[in-house]
Amino acid sequence: MPEGARWTEKYRPQHLDDILGNNKAVSELRGWAASWEKNIPIVKGAILYGPAGTGKTSAALALANEIEWDYIEMNASDVRTASMIQRIAGPATRSISFTGHRRLVVLDEADNLHGTADRGGAAAMLRLVKETSQPLLLIANEYYEIEKPLRDAIKGIQFRSIRSTTIVSTLREICMKEEINYDPQALELIAERSGGDLRSAINDLQAAAQGKTDVNLDDVVTAERDVRASIFKVLEVIFKGNKATEALGASYDLDESPEDLIHWVDENLPVAYEGEDLLNGYEILVRADIFLGRVKRRQSYGLWRFASFLMTGGVQAAKAGRRHGYLAFRPPSIWRRMGQTRKARNIRDSASRKIAQRCHVSKRFASMELLDFIGLLLKDKKFASKVAAELNLDAEEIAFLIDSTPSTKKVQTIFEEAQRLLEADRVEEIELAWHRSPRDSLNQSHGIEKPEFMTQPAEIKPKEVKAAKKEPAPHIKVDSDPACKKQRSIFDF
Repeated sequence: MPEGARWTEKYRPQHLDDILGNNKAVSELRGWAASWEKNIPIVKGAILYGPAGTGKTSAALALANEIEWDYIEMNASDVRTASMIQRIAGPATRSISFTGHRRLVVLDEADNLHGTADRGGAAAMLRLVKETSQPLLLIANEYYEIEKPLRDAIKGIQFRSIRSTTIVSTLREICMKEEINYDPQALELIAERSGGDLRSAINDLQAAAQGKTDVNLDDVVTAERDVRASIFKVLEVIFKGNKATEALGASYDLDESPEDLIHWVDENLPVAYEGEDLLNGYEILVRADIFLGRVKRRQSYGLWRFASFLMTGGVQAAKAGRRHGYLAFRPPSIWRRMGQTRKARNIRDSASRKIAQRCHVSKRFASMELLDFIGLLLKDKKFASKVAAELNLDAEEIAFLIDSTPSTKKVQTIFEEAQRLLEADRVEEIELAWHRSPRDSLNQSHGIEKPEFMTQPAEIKPKEVKAAKKEPAPHIKVDSDPACKKQRSIFDF
């Protein structure tokens, strides 16, 4: 086989009809693009989301090629902050290409726009979606990793994992074009282990056929990549099998800790069991959770084996009879909820850190005991701006503490007044530093005489000393030196 480019690029679909296994998603994408062609877009942006290797990026590029749009592709891992997004993506979404056609702006890995380091990135992307004059496509693996305001402003188009039969058919066509003899079982094994990821299947086929004209079963040495594809098989054994040892053995092949596996079993227990079986299943699952709690408290990881057996073989033995039929397993909803609240938790932690540092308490104590108290102070007009300035809170932290949103007038007023107070403090510090600067030595070096009140008198009489103790000289300001000031606390307003 002659060496050349990667097969994933060589056989990348050039038209939307070539996208496999996601006809509904392709139809929705065409409808969204048609609204732009008619100059009446329902929503200006769309997000293509789903597992890796299902054709999301290929569909975006095929769309641009099919309707002759120019396109620019960017990666959210490289363009993360608000300033970078505005500087790079902003002009692309507001200008027309030299050809006169529309420009499709594609932002890959959009679910990476989160976290404290990226604060403002999602908000900047939301502004782009609202202000863009060009079609904007976001691509993500995890839909709920994207912040809710951004999800609500764009059209969601879901891509699903590709069936193994479809993957086998594609691999067969590639072998024919590359003039490679193949063993059907080898292609089936590659497709099965890809977990619905067509891109990884093509890469595995190319690796197996590198330098050869035949692909046999012995040439396929890939291992299962996709944990979620494997977890579904384990759930099948747990809820439909009849041997506890098989259920436990199946869990050994997972790249999942017992803490994660118990969430999968907990979420899908009501899907598989009902009535008395459901009650018995949850009783056993509770015991497994008790062991996991002991592991965390005692750091005794040997207890994992008891928890693992209870949540696999124990839950399997809880049912009265063997189960049959199709079960639509689903991922743990708690992970989705955690993704939805990630930003709020980051803001809470940031505010707790600032309060703890200023009040000389632990972050945990500030989070549990002081957040509500500070929130009450911020709701009081008399103290709000002073507290916000003292803690150096930003608009998002203020909004979180008073249970509001950063864009409201009340939050903006508190934040702006706090910034004015902070600026005034900075100016005062600069002035005090200037008054304490060594200007006297400079004046002396240039032959400048000191004012009369700064010269040392030749002789000081006792009566004058006594009078000076009673009343300081009018030119001396005792409060002007920070060393004379008492350290302020958060309660000094």
